[in-house]
Amino acid sequence: MNRTRLLTTMAVFIAIGTLGSQMLWFPAGVAKAYPVQHAVNVIAAVMLGPGPAVLIAFMIGLLRNMLGLGSLLAFPGGMIGAFFAGYLYKNMGRKSWAAFGEIVGTGIIGALFSVPFAKLLIGTSFGALFFLPPFLVSSISGSLIGLFIVARIKQTEGLHQQMYVAK
Repeated sequence: MNRTRLLTTMAVFIAIGTLGSQMLWFPAGVAKAYPVQHAVNVIAAVMLGPGPAVLIAFMIGLLRNMLGLGSLLAFPGGMIGAFFAGYLYKNMGRKSWAAFGEIVGTGIIGALFSVPFAKLLIGTSFGALFFLPPFLVSSISGSLIGLFIVARIKQTEGLHQQMYVAK
């Protein structure tokens, strides 16, 4: 993939993640679940790899915070989840591993990392169990959406490749 196409694809993912997060969300305990971020992480991890997926997650978090649409906790959860999704997909080669990486990365590791992050940057002190349920609910639902979309994209790519071979 050439550089212009990569940057354009990343920009589209950033736009989808930023705007889509405001269109599709639901309450998850004391927090809000934004599954679009996690779906974008899975799709970007499979299509572009761990590096671009982490950068996309960072930019979505940055834009949402600059627009007053998110919290600082979007950074650790989104970026760690994107990295694990991309890393596991790259090393295991299955789309389901990308979804699992997003769930573990955001839902567990990101939630645990948010405890000291929230204390240092936001000034609140919550226990790990405070962040785990909403992070898990959000990452599981978003990862399943992302896995569904990636499966459809891959089927479409396979169909196009078969059509070109048949000609």
